[in-house]
Amino acid sequence: MRGKPAPKRKIEGDAKFNDVDVAKFINYIMERGKKTTAQNIVYGAFNVIKEQTKQDPRHIFHKALKRVSPLVEVRGKRVGGANYQVPFQVRGERRFNLGCRWLINASKARKGGSMAEKLAMEVLDAVKGEGAAVKKRDDVHRMAESNKAFAHFSR
Repeated sequence: MRGKPAPKRKIEGDAKFNDVDVAKFINYIMERGKKTTAQNIVYGAFNVIKEQTKQDPRHIFHKALKRVSPLVEVRGKRVGGANYQVPFQVRGERRFNLGCRWLINASKARKGGSMAEKLAMEVLDAVKGEGAAVKKRDDVHRMAESNKAFAHFSR
């Protein structure tokens, strides 16, 4: 690796809740630098969640992220001419990143309604243990479980 790794930037909390995780989630949703559009989507989804559950939407969002985030994943490793899918534990930062990405992709794949409504429905489904994002996490866990025999190849 040439040079030194880029320094980690400290992200400040979002405008409404002053929550760093919500600010990061807004940044993940943002496309082409349109941050106000991304904020409108997230805050609109939070309003829908608040109307439906009568609870703080941030707590529900954090529950959904915890439910969606993977604990283990498989990575390909070449050993003696053969490729093995080796299960590895997921670091906290990557866990958050994958959880957010899966929530966003599952929301985009839903039919009908605005993005805020689709995101709200996906978050509520994730809290219940349903939805495409939770299914994706279960698939990753199942893949790691089935390849547990190759765990000794991990560094």
